[in-house]
Amino acid sequence: MEESDSVAWRWEDLDADVLVKILQSFDIVQLTSGIASVCSSWRMACCDPMLWKTLDLSVMRSNFIKIPLEPYVYVDARSDKTLTRILKISLSLSRGNIMTLIFHFNLYVSDDQLTYTAERCPRLRRLVMPAWNRIKKTGICKAIRIWRDLESLTMPSIANPPYLMEEIANNCKNFSELKVMGPFDILFATTIITRLPKIKVLSLRCSMLVKDALISILDNLQNLEVLNISHCLLIEIPPPPAPRRIMEELDQSILEKASQLRQFITCMKDSCIMCQRTRNDEGLMRWYKYEEGLWKTDEVIESCLGGFRNDLSTTANVHGKH
Repeated sequence: MEESDSVAWRWEDLDADVLVKILQSFDIVQLTSGIASVCSSWRMACCDPMLWKTLDLSVMRSNFIKIPLEPYVYVDARSDKTLTRILKISLSLSRGNIMTLIFHFNLYVSDDQLTYTAERCPRLRRLVMPAWNRIKKTGICKAIRIWRDLESLTMPSIANPPYLMEEIANNCKNFSELKVMGPFDILFATTIITRLPKIKVLSLRCSMLVKDALISILDNLQNLEVLNISHCLLIEIPPPPAPRRIMEELDQSILEKASQLRQFITCMKDSCIMCQRTRNDEGLMRWYKYEEGLWKTDEVIESCLGGFRNDLSTTANVHGKH
């Protein structure tokens, strides 16, 4: 029998550009599952900067239970180990090229995990971190000092916002976009006005928003271009003993102040599902009850708040300069 003239084809001979293109379709769990250990050429492909512009951990969540004392969640040890392993592999392969970092709202990162991550992606520009129950003041401040190129942050509302805003103001000179996923009161508004007066994009969607805080933002943030208050629970707090009340529509004075913005995005419709949910949750959205991934959407399309686009933009009204 004559020997075959055909040459055996090997996976490691696959064109590097083709392999990178294939790997781009993988999520972070798949990408860190051992592919880089197949051979040297595959490891080189796994380190391609095209794969690591964004580290998207929104497919991961902690296995946790709520507890009555700080940090109010207890995370299972196995869950913590899984996150640590994936962080170590992905941050090794990325070689410092990560520009956007996205955490799931139910992924509870520890101080050590956050510091480890910050030290290995110092060029970060966008951070989506809507839950940080387990992160102490020292932990987030240390990370912010490393992320000097940070431009955009998605964050929960916190009881003491001044220290964080001051840290951003002192270290992140290009910071311009903020999304707050939680109640927004006059203290929060005053803090942003004082510490981050040059902010250009602010999203407060699906939050409890105090009317005086909104007016203060519109009066004092001279560089603000885009403001999203769609699906907010807008609260007016009159002097005591009068009770607070929910506003059903924006008054003319607010619309006039907002007319100077390039975009003022609103939605306060009774027929809107998202508005109904915000009211039912009393301005503190319980995202775990709703469609997976819904928490990531935002009507602010032209900004890059976490790199997310919106699939509900038709429900909102856009006002502003034309």
